[in-house]
Amino acid sequence: MARKASDTRGNVRVAKKFMYARLLFIFAMVLIAFTLLMARIVYLGKNKGDAYERKVLAQQSYISNVVQYKRGDITDRNGNKLATSIKVYNLVIDPKLLLSDEEFQEPTMDALNKAFGIPARKIKRILKKNPSSQYYVMKKFRHLGADSVEEFEKLQEKDKKHIKGVWLEEEYVRNYPYSTVACDVIGFCNSNEDGAWGIEKEYNSSLTGSYGRSYGYFDSGLELVRTIKPAVNGHTIVSTIDVNIQGILEQHMEKFEKNIGSENIGCIIMNPNNGEIYAMASYPFYNLNDPRDLSDFYSENQLEKMSEKKKLENLNALWRNYCISDSYEPGSTLKPLTVAAALDEGVTSDGRYYRCDGGQQVSDRYIRCVAYAKGGHGYTSVCQALKWSCNDVLMALGKGLGKTKFLDYINNFGLGRKTGIDLPGEASGAVFTENTMGPVQLATSSFGQSQTVTMVQMAAAFSAIVNGGTYYQPHVVKEINTEAGAVVSSNDNMLVRRVITEETSKILRNYLYKTVSDKDGTASPAGVKGYEIGGKTGTAEKQPRGKGNYLLSFIGCTPADKPEAVIYVIVDEPHVEDQPHSIYATEFASDVMKDILPFLGLYPDKSVKKSKKNPALKIKLPSTKDGRLIEAPKGGFSNKDYGVAGQ
Repeated sequence: MARKASDTRGNVRVAKKFMYARLLFIFAMVLIAFTLLMARIVYLGKNKGDAYERKVLAQQSYISNVVQYKRGDITDRNGNKLATSIKVYNLVIDPKLLLSDEEFQEPTMDALNKAFGIPARKIKRILKKNPSSQYYVMKKFRHLGADSVEEFEKLQEKDKKHIKGVWLEEEYVRNYPYSTVACDVIGFCNSNEDGAWGIEKEYNSSLTGSYGRSYGYFDSGLELVRTIKPAVNGHTIVSTIDVNIQGILEQHMEKFEKNIGSENIGCIIMNPNNGEIYAMASYPFYNLNDPRDLSDFYSENQLEKMSEKKKLENLNALWRNYCISDSYEPGSTLKPLTVAAALDEGVTSDGRYYRCDGGQQVSDRYIRCVAYAKGGHGYTSVCQALKWSCNDVLMALGKGLGKTKFLDYINNFGLGRKTGIDLPGEASGAVFTENTMGPVQLATSSFGQSQTVTMVQMAAAFSAIVNGGTYYQPHVVKEINTEAGAVVSSNDNMLVRRVITEETSKILRNYLYKTVSDKDGTASPAGVKGYEIGGKTGTAEKQPRGKGNYLLSFIGCTPADKPEAVIYVIVDEPHVEDQPHSIYATEFASDVMKDILPFLGLYPDKSVKKSKKNPALKIKLPSTKDGRLIEAPKGGFSNKDYGVAGQ
């Protein structure tokens, strides 16, 4: 038993020695392997580090950038581009990659200098300041033209191996080819390419596309491999504007302002049969490509002294569209609405006569007619009341209608509320209600004073009078198309309501024609040789009364019997000593129509002659007992009876 115990202890000692030896051997082998691995790492890092760095870079996601969409174009009705986006290129460099190998730096900097004129010292400065950046946009060289880009791409193609760490990203910049033309209508974009005014703002959602995205990485040869999800471009807005008509109108405005001048001048030219606006402008114009530049309107010294708040006020005044954003008392251009309402309601009739003795006593005041100083117009037909702009007869028509009916027609003609024109900044004007209109307000409103309107309201209302009696919503956009030309939506049916009967409209067209064609008509200077023009003048004294400040206007149409174009002109406070003469507006309208009508396919007829300028009317009033407005005897009066001398 003793021998067996000793043998067992001996075997244990042998087993332990063997185990220690094996562990020592394993440890030695691990140590040797670790030493060899470290040596290998040192060797690879020293001799093949660049190659392995490239393999690592090839496995990394390198870029993920937005791809810019192209904002939709705005065109005129004939396809001429009024606003478009031009492709430019941003120059982007990768400082980290350029610093990773000296072989890249000199060839790349040399190519940048040849193509874009960027000195090597500038690139070195950027590399030094941004050593870890992998995306640096060269701000000064942000918008590069196609020619310089093409030259760089050729250099890059010749030396792909060494010209590295540079790429070009596409971007779009908004451009307005006609600069100032139709600035009030087109509007402009802010720095983020979002619409800030005009059509650009009103149709911003349609013009705006959707961004794409560019993903990229470097392969083992350090070539940039990209995957691009394309952007979706914005829709095209086809406006109702005709750039030829718009341009001619603005040329006439500039000429007027240079020769005469005014506080404001505005003009709308539109199609009365569907509400499309061919041209709309107010003065002054501004450059859509640089809408915040005030240097054309103020001196350097003025701009230096101007506070930022004042600059913003001046910019807002410059951008303001007088045709839709300003309200005013229209004066006698509103008289056709009163006459139309009275005819439509049977308050008066074609051929009916009244007697104008120079004015009327209404409540506590005496309201004068334009012919007050001459003793009145005498016996006057409804047509002559419009032709001579007789306030006395218009007050009688307003009284005959009564305030309820009168206001019904005012509202149906769209006055006192926004027309819904597709432009931002529209004002609504202010008209009376039954609660606020008394006899005096009814009397003055009947001939266009005391209530306020906007130009676009008046143009739309007048269009309803002459087109057969239907009111169309005025608009500046014809349709919205995809980039490929498919129609997305169309404003081809903007009929809102019937306002007056066709028969009333026919009578008014005749009255308006006589107002221009007859030598004694107040609007005769608006005539154009070869065209039948119908229209009405307005001479409204501005508040406060008695200061000698007037708003002069003319609203008209052609051809008079079946109008295809309406023109509305306002000259606010012409820069002359004696303001209250509508000839400033009528002659302007005549000059514009003569030049623009052929562009609408309306050509002169040699058989139609332009009337001579209207002479001053010499009124001789027949004797009466009470001096009130009276209806003419059956059969009316002769010229001798109502005594307009010199006709």
